[in-house]
Amino acid sequence: MNQLEKFKLDTININNKRFYITPQGDTYPSVTTVLGTIKSEGLEKWKARVGEFEAQKIKQKAVKRGSEFHYICEDYLDKRPNYLRNRMPTTKALFNSIKPILDNSISNVLVQEYVLWSDYLKTAGRVDLVAYYDKKLSIIDFKSASKPKKPEWVHSYFMQEAAYAVMFEERTKVSIPQLVTIIAVENDNPQVFIESRDDWIHKFINVRDTFDDVFFPNKNS
Repeated sequence: MNQLEKFKLDTININNKRFYITPQGDTYPSVTTVLGTIKSEGLEKWKARVGEFEAQKIKQKAVKRGSEFHYICEDYLDKRPNYLRNRMPTTKALFNSIKPILDNSISNVLVQEYVLWSDYLKTAGRVDLVAYYDKKLSIIDFKSASKPKKPEWVHSYFMQEAAYAVMFEERTKVSIPQLVTIIAVENDNPQVFIESRDDWIHKFINVRDTFDDVFFPNKNS
């Protein structure tokens, strides 16, 4: 495959949510902004149990851990020799738990941290990795967690990856049917979920179709 053109899109915040501005001047919400409108009953119960202050503290810690974990994965796959330098012990351990998966299953990296958008989905975002996973071209997403996830807890991950697959095909004409979620779990074995784009893209579209009504409730009033 030829070298893929890289895009840099400007971003703006609307009500503390990220939106991208496309080269054509359209303003599209990020994938995570769209999926953030999904209400999780379990998450709301957890917030009520621990309290809003503690929930925000745990969330900020998870965001910091996840960002550093992503940087390590990116540096390692880019073959940078100092990929673990100055990293926290916790994130080093998370990375080392998935390193055998990266070594044994991932090959032929096309792009990392690649900016995408879709005029069909009216959404934009940045995919973690497009590469071959067990010899199948895949959208690959890295996640970190404090405990193992049940599949029904991470449906938003699969929808996110399905959206990236559609965006990638729209931009490059290359179809990617396989979605791979790799989750590094603190003090536990990593998890890998392999899904099909076609099983999840319509679920994402359903969420996107209701996004404007949820995010801009007074738009047409």
